[in-house]
Amino acid sequence: MTGRGGDGMTGRGGGGRTGRGGGGRTSRGGGGRTGRGGDGRTGSTAARNLLTDNPALYEARFPDPERLAARWTEDVLRRYGAGPHVLDIGCGTGRDAAHLHTLGRTVVGADVSDAMLAYARSHHSGPRYERADLRGFDAADLAPQPFDAVVCLDSALLYCHTNDDLDGFLDSCRRALVPGGVLVAEMRNGAFFLGRTELLDAPAIRGFEWEGTVYRSVTTLTVDRSAQLLRRRRVWTTEDGTPPVEQHSAWRLLFPQELRYALAAHGFTVLELHDGPGPRTEPPWRPGADPSPGAAAASPGGSADGDRLHLVARRGDG
Repeated sequence: MTGRGGDGMTGRGGGGRTGRGGGGRTSRGGGGRTGRGGDGRTGSTAARNLLTDNPALYEARFPDPERLAARWTEDVLRRYGAGPHVLDIGCGTGRDAAHLHTLGRTVVGADVSDAMLAYARSHHSGPRYERADLRGFDAADLAPQPFDAVVCLDSALLYCHTNDDLDGFLDSCRRALVPGGVLVAEMRNGAFFLGRTELLDAPAIRGFEWEGTVYRSVTTLTVDRSAQLLRRRRVWTTEDGTPPVEQHSAWRLLFPQELRYALAAHGFTVLELHDGPGPRTEPPWRPGADPSPGAAAASPGGSADGDRLHLVARRGDG
């Protein structure tokens, strides 16, 4: 399953799927994050997941030339006075972790995909990269001291498909952080799908070219209400005669109040929870941009209408 950029859709509403040759808006920072290691079932090729098994192809599919995701993250960390020691959990290709490193932070990038970690080490040096499953990890295995901040971007958190997964993630984050440390996450907004179907009504057909090969994808999204998952079926084809690759993945549909409840149960105080602007909204975040009205925790009626959700929470002293 792909995380950062893996949902391949941006913006606040219909048709925000990405691609460089198919007329969709370009993703603003899919850093190739992975969840549990790519459970995508494949067709007649050997690859488990075309994109996450080929990180360079992933970055070509989800470019972020302005490094908006990392810059947005840095802006949040500065606004809330987070210290320099940062864990990027579900770091994927390491693009965002490396940019945070260039800004003076001491960064550990962690992911469950060996392919992504190898690519991060060779292409985005600076951070230290370690293997870890975001659904349950021991920070002592990643660094000798606790972290000042944990960041989890581009829907990587939504690979926590079950309540046990989510509890494991939040418990691990709380243990990883210093008292008062900050958790920053950016993800798809489950509430967007309450009565809205524009991302579900028809398959999205997109294409892009990389190293002389044209890749074409047909993506179908469905909502599994009993499991509270957004399921994706994607079929890849190329013009070189390679057999099609069919892949399946899913994201948890978390609702804002549900997320608030889970965070409180694990000792976090919500500082922001809103639909943008953010690195993958349309229009995107820019330096100096304010969150949507009512974003703060004191305003539970704040805007959460868009298809992205942005979270900032602080670990308590206990």
